[in-house]
Amino acid sequence: MNFRKTLLAASIAALPLMMCGAAGAASLMGGPTVQSPQDNASLIGQLMSQRGKYGLDSRHGFTLAKQHPGVDGTIISRVDHTFKGVRVFSSESVVVTGPHGSIISESVADRRSGLSQKDINVAPGISAKGAIERSIKAATSGRAQIDPPFRIDPPFAIDPPLAIDPPFAIDPPFAELIIYPVMKEVRIASAVNKAEAALNATDLESVVDSYKLAYLVHTRMVSGKKPLFHDTVVSAVDGSIIDQWSMLQTVVGTGNSQYNGPVPINTTLSGATYSMVDASRGTGGTYGAMAITNANHTTSAGAVYTNTSNTWGDGANYIAGGSTTNANGQTAAVNAMWGLMNTYDMLKNTLNWQSLDGHNTATYIAAHVNTAYDNAYYSDTCKCMYIGDGSSFYSLGSIDVIGHEMSHGVTASTSNLTYRAESGGLNESNSDIGGEMVEAYARSGGTGTLVPAGNDWVMGKEISKTGTPLRYLYKPSKDGSSPDAWSSAIKRLDVHYSSGPNNRMYYFLSQGSNSPPGSDYYR
Repeated sequence: MNFRKTLLAASIAALPLMMCGAAGAASLMGGPTVQSPQDNASLIGQLMSQRGKYGLDSRHGFTLAKQHPGVDGTIISRVDHTFKGVRVFSSESVVVTGPHGSIISESVADRRSGLSQKDINVAPGISAKGAIERSIKAATSGRAQIDPPFRIDPPFAIDPPLAIDPPFAIDPPFAELIIYPVMKEVRIASAVNKAEAALNATDLESVVDSYKLAYLVHTRMVSGKKPLFHDTVVSAVDGSIIDQWSMLQTVVGTGNSQYNGPVPINTTLSGATYSMVDASRGTGGTYGAMAITNANHTTSAGAVYTNTSNTWGDGANYIAGGSTTNANGQTAAVNAMWGLMNTYDMLKNTLNWQSLDGHNTATYIAAHVNTAYDNAYYSDTCKCMYIGDGSSFYSLGSIDVIGHEMSHGVTASTSNLTYRAESGGLNESNSDIGGEMVEAYARSGGTGTLVPAGNDWVMGKEISKTGTPLRYLYKPSKDGSSPDAWSSAIKRLDVHYSSGPNNRMYYFLSQGSNSPPGSDYYR
């Protein structure tokens, strides 16, 4: 039940798709993308047969969660650990399999072992609907007025109605019954007397303190202009809130694009109407291919952009209150399509990774979300991105912002990084790195099998009205909040700041350091 936390090792494990260069990439998508049902059954059977060596009894089981292609024809499977049929939160095996589901290797994040000495009752004392109601109240507590009024699309409904007017739900909330390991950190024996400032990541271990039967509730709502994206752990015994963290994966804040001048964008012609659907990238998904939609100042995706001409946009920042479909309104869509095309191409051409999930499933971006909205975010429910027009910022569709948000989709498809503390920082760092890779690739022409070395290594400079970036990968502390190096306090930072050490590590890993001492680029 001990988990040594090695930040660098965890960082490298979390970033398999973001490394520059083509080494090893040619065979990434060379084999099957999923195993057959028979091979998956064989995999689960093999894991079940090995329970004894981990001291596990018949109450322990395994459930296949996700799969994606590995190198040289292998398959990588994420397998959740269960107890009495209930998932143990953040306890899993990552298994590499070869032909016919044969196990090549297994990496285990084991938070279940202590359950063998316990008898957890997995019959909940409250309903899933009750847990959802409590999590919504927790997310909106302290707000005197919620606007607009509450609406949840069918088939979900809360009965009886809530006593407060909660915000608009982008996606219907849902609750999953889990066994939640309550964690605590302890120092290893050799670090018991170390000064706090001298601690390294390897000096601390996370151990299970106790287990609670709980609901993991996912809420994706908007209150006015403010998104309330939360995961909440609600006690399934008495309905109390055990934990809650934000799930808003965000940076804050011929087409005539705003930030890149005239750019080529792929569209589809049907009769006399052009639509912003790129049929050459991705399959399936909501629109059958990569697409850009017009949210038109709502929180819904809206309809796919169409035009009678195949020339789009005026290259200017969106004029507040103006049309979202005229040339000025189309510019946000041009930004989005160019960013989406380059994100897809960078992943495919340099890493042979197809779309966000490795299975070439198409995604989309919704432009003009809400009104004067100072944010852009990725939603794993729709596996899509929403872009605001900005108020304190310029329109948020710059190439690095789009690459950042789409990289959240890659992370969600390939790893299980809870969006808080150090794991959340790694999630954000992976997206910062992805944004920089897409920007560098696009600015070099968007072709080829390598990501070029040249880049500005800052996030969000173009959308800033002051020209001040949101984050500096080469020297994170320049933003005044992000640390340059790990400390035991990093887990208490917002995930956009705890990304700092891994961002800096990646900068030096990819660029090296030939700068003189005292320079921001000196390691």
